[in-house]
Amino acid sequence: MNALTRELHLFFNALTFFTRIPPPAWVKFGTDELNHASRYFPLVGLLVGLVAAALYAIFALLFPTAIAVLLSTGCILLLTGGFHEDGLADLCDGFGGGWTPQQTLDIMKDSRLGSYGALGLITVLGLKLASLISISDVLLALIAGHTLSRFVAVSLIHTDRYVQLDQLSKVRPLASNMSRAELLIAAVPALACLLLLPGYSAVAAIAALLLLRLYLCRLFRRRLGGYTGDCLGATQQLAEVTVYLTLCLPLSLP
Repeated sequence: MNALTRELHLFFNALTFFTRIPPPAWVKFGTDELNHASRYFPLVGLLVGLVAAALYAIFALLFPTAIAVLLSTGCILLLTGGFHEDGLADLCDGFGGGWTPQQTLDIMKDSRLGSYGALGLITVLGLKLASLISISDVLLALIAGHTLSRFVAVSLIHTDRYVQLDQLSKVRPLASNMSRAELLIAAVPALACLLLLPGYSAVAAIAALLLLRLYLCRLFRRRLGGYTGDCLGATQQLAEVTVYLTLCLPLSLP
């Protein structure tokens, strides 16, 4: 297998893992491929953002902005299977109801949705929809939000320790350490999106995401000693809504 073919295998492993898009029949799946597929997490986010933007553009021709945003968001939830939203809900339940690291992990593994998880989902989804409706360039916001948020999430694999080591974890194959070269590959789509942001919006987004990442890393280390798969999903959701809220600020140059 040459280098290009291997990278294609890794990309389709990431695409299949994080979305419901069926892969080509020739793609090889395995633990080793999934271990290194996380480098393409932000690229998958870029593709999801492009799909979200395209859907919004189509719906906006037929409906008001609020309805177009709702329909686009609903379609993306179907495309991704609500994978990251599930992580957010589990984290809210675990951190809201758990006192010790083990108790928190046990609650996060429970598939049932608790009141903390429901409240977290309602709050974050509501903020997403409200901010997108308020942003002048929804297409760019969707692309940047989906891409940058996934880079913030995947960067935790490079710097932090995975603590949920049981084989039942849904992201166990992605929990190996990420090399600096793999992190640089993951950064390319995120950097491309930052270059597209207008005015001071890119600087504001970087600052906000760095603060969010710093806070979440300290929280995860203090409460769990590291991150879990649910932490990555929650990070993606919180980073995405942070991008949208940043783009609502009157920071763009005329």
